[in-house]
Amino acid sequence: MVNFKTVYDQIIPKLQRDLPAYLLYHNVGHTLDVLQNCLLLANHENLGPEELLLIQTAAVYHDAGFIIQRENHEELGCGMVREDLPEFGFSSEQVEKVCGMIMATKIPQAPVTIMEKILADADLDYLGTEGFEDKSERLFNEMRHFDPELNLTTWLKIQIDFLKRHIYHTAFGTDYREQKKQQNLQKLKRRLDSLTS
Repeated sequence: MVNFKTVYDQIIPKLQRDLPAYLLYHNVGHTLDVLQNCLLLANHENLGPEELLLIQTAAVYHDAGFIIQRENHEELGCGMVREDLPEFGFSSEQVEKVCGMIMATKIPQAPVTIMEKILADADLDYLGTEGFEDKSERLFNEMRHFDPELNLTTWLKIQIDFLKRHIYHTAFGTDYREQKKQQNLQKLKRRLDSLTS
């Protein structure tokens, strides 16, 4: 069986080296968070060793496409996966499962398999955590690199709309993250009210 450490040791230093510095949210720290979240969720779903390998691989590659560009970074990440993974001994079927998971993180999310649901939830886990404000702030500052006109009022409206539409796809997300996400949503609404009243 393929050794995940080999994959990790190749892609993580590449992300550290090649991801643009203006990615204040979509950086290596985010990738490592998503990897940890995947392990937590996979454990919750009692997944086997092969599924775990594929999920971990998808997690470390899910934002690798940002090395090339922000637009369609999921598709670009899949291209990297199709190029890299056969060299590690992944079968074409395994490669496509990894790609399916990466594509499941694309907004709006539409995961189908349990592995796709796990990566989709792991990617947006922060919406229902105490770390939401800090990560939201990082994302705001990253987005301002692409759109310098973006102001706080507009950003809060975008965030509120996003949290209202978002759903968790796993039992873990629903059971352990949904309530906090709703609290974070209420905080955003109060913050917007204080700015616009």
